Amino acid sequence: MRNLSFPHVEAVELLARQTADFQTAAASLTDMELLAASRCHGWSALDVVVHVRMGLEEMAIGAARVDDEPSHDAASYWVDHPDDRGDDPVSHILWLRRVASSYGRPSAAVRHLEDVARSAKAVVRSMSEGAVEFQGKRMLSGDFLATWVVELAVHQLDLGIEQDAPCGIEWARRTLEAIAEADLPAGLDDRSAVLVSLGRVPASSPLRLPAPYPVSL
Repeated sequence: MRNLSFPHVEAVELLARQTADFQTAAASLTDMELLAASRCHGWSALDVVVHVRMGLEEMAIGAARVDDEPSHDAASYWVDHPDDRGDDPVSHILWLRRVASSYGRPSAAVRHLEDVARSAKAVVRSMSEGAVEFQGKRMLSGDFLATWVVELAVHQLDLGIEQDAPCGIEWARRTLEAIAEADLPAGLDDRSAVLVSLGRVPASSPLRLPAPYPVSL
């Protein structure tokens, strides 16, 4: 795995923009569109919105400043990610569906996301540069925030909206290339590169991705 780090100030600004970008995309969907399947297997678009909302809540309250040296960077964070459920993700998928179904209408989940995102952006903008611990992993603050840029950019694509690429898509591509230790084809635009490298869409012939693609986050 390649080392990968991002500067704190740039990460703060890009995460604020990417959070707003995801909110706009989610708010553009009708209730019926939110109930449709997303690009993330087993999840509806509503499930994606709820997953992101819960993630932003955890991000806003879960990072603690530390003086110890970082143990992970913006790429190695994704190894042994807490969302991994081994070879059987079914229980997590069904749990997320139950949480999402607690809303009276899908649009209520989008409004809840907006409230949480407002608080999360305030926390991000007030964060000082340094090392933080999150989910048992120590990272520089720029790398920590970069993981959330990537998370939101990928899940914005998962909503399945045909629109311009998310503003954080370049960082998502760089992260995937660092994890795989292999560059994606230069002729592949960032949006397509991320979707193909994650296995969200099949690679079109005659395109062949180097091993070990597809990878997961």
